[in-house]
Amino acid sequence: MAHKSEDLFDCILMADNRFHGEGYREGFDEGTRQGMIDGRKHGASHGAKLSMEVSFYYGFGITWKCLLQNNTDVKASLSILCLRKRLKALESLLGLIQKFPHEEPHYENLQEDMEKVRAKFRQVCSILNVPADFSDYVKTGGSGGISF
Repeated sequence: MAHKSEDLFDCILMADNRFHGEGYREGFDEGTRQGMIDGRKHGASHGAKLSMEVSFYYGFGITWKCLLQNNTDVKASLSILCLRKRLKALESLLGLIQKFPHEEPHYENLQEDMEKVRAKFRQVCSILNVPADFSDYVKTGGSGGISF
């Protein structure tokens, strides 16, 4: 009889360990699942913001390149050397953006390359004598506005 009571006693004592282990595994699995969901949401949101920023720089570069190449008033007012310098800087910005790995989600140098694009954008703005801060022109906030 002592043997059965020992088994029952062991079962009761071990239940705490068993429930603790099961609770830990269930919590870990749920945390992993929720972490994946949250990570995907964060990644999609961050990717969309980054994409908008790069698209803005690209549109800016294309627009200014067209203005400088096609506007005869601008060509007449700028020296050839100054015009070439501006076009070269714009080409450099556009080249950085075109080399950007748009389809590679695990790109290791994303932050470094994005900083290069931002620095080149600021340089182009300086050469064009255009303010690099567009916060006055671009609506910010949660209603679909752009902010970077």
